[in-house]
Amino acid sequence: MSTAIASASSHLISNATLIKQGAEAKVYSLLSLYPEPQIFWPESSSSTSSSSPSSSTTAGTTPVILKYRFPKQYRHPTLDSALTRSRLAFEARALTRCARAGVAVPRVLWVDEGGGVLGLEKVEGWSVREVLGGGAEGEIEVVEEEEEEQEGDAAEDVERLKLDDGDEDGLGQVESEGMIQLKRISVTQEHLMSSIGTALSRLHITTIIHGDLTTSNMMVRLTPGAAQPYEIVLIDFGLSSTAQVAENYAVDLYVLERAFASTHPQSEGLYAGVLESYARGMGEKRWQP
Repeated sequence: MSTAIASASSHLISNATLIKQGAEAKVYSLLSLYPEPQIFWPESSSSTSSSSPSSSTTAGTTPVILKYRFPKQYRHPTLDSALTRSRLAFEARALTRCARAGVAVPRVLWVDEGGGVLGLEKVEGWSVREVLGGGAEGEIEVVEEEEEEQEGDAAEDVERLKLDDGDEDGLGQVESEGMIQLKRISVTQEHLMSSIGTALSRLHITTIIHGDLTTSNMMVRLTPGAAQPYEIVLIDFGLSSTAQVAENYAVDLYVLERAFASTHPQSEGLYAGVLESYARGMGEKRWQP
């Protein structure tokens, strides 16, 4: 049984694209967990099928993120296997628990404890890091040989963003694509900070601690037709745990504060809005002894 499951995960990974690698896991992108179905028409009915609407229309696929906790060579195999199983199982349970409590998180689509693979819904949108101008995570500087090649394209992109933002003089700061899209639906940075605080309060009310609360692990997803035009989706619960004391919540908030200070120094003052919204969401009893 475990061999069959492991081979299924290996097959998924072999068809996926590696998009990120960290110390604990590799992250892959996959178009769908299931192969696209194909319908083959008999030759005798080919003329009929060509003249009539095709019935081979399939439901839209769900893009998937595969998180593979690879074996660690510095750990004993037995210990490594046990840790991988427990951490992956807790991450899946934490995400499910959050979803039931109304916290916006990726849906869990695939769990393979033995193979160390977790399949999650791919969240379309931008990370808060990107929206606030911190760039995409893992973004590297262009080497000298490539700079001249990309100078022209970069200049065109800058000019396009300036025009989109109505900055004809070119004196304003170039905004990210995510921030431009949010402004088009009348969302300000202050409103974004308030939404982040609300999302964190909903998370902590479940007594789940994220463990790596940075702006890279918060996604902004547009929700056309919903009550709110967008939502904050919390991702990457690989270091999550259950709160034992009040200080556990404080550590989560402190990590986020440091992320603002280091990655978004120009937005550090807005962090107060996150705390105000968080306090309202947690309620008075949570803040008083």
